[in-house]
Amino acid sequence: MFNASMAIQVLPRAECSGEMVAIVDRVIEYIAGYGLKYFVGPFETVIEGDYDILMEILKGCQLIAIEAGAPSVMSYVKINYHPNDEGLSIEEKTAKYH
Repeated sequence: MFNASMAIQVLPRAECSGEMVAIVDRVIEYIAGYGLKYFVGPFETVIEGDYDILMEILKGCQLIAIEAGAPSVMSYVKINYHPNDEGLSIEEKTAKYH
């Protein structure tokens, strides 16, 4: 059961694309560590879970990118919040395409 979903694109400043990918990989590892349902796409990662946990993850993504060596980070975020019921799951939104 989840009451929110969040799409996050983390864009760390880096010297080269290889360094940027390594930092983003660390951020995705951090997200995976929460044990929530998530989907990595080419531009963003979508996560389903409790709204408060997702806000914690959002904050942590910035900190992880900085700890991994980025001097700065920009993130683009979309949040879908359903306080009284469950929203559509990743599978419900994408199954017919995968």
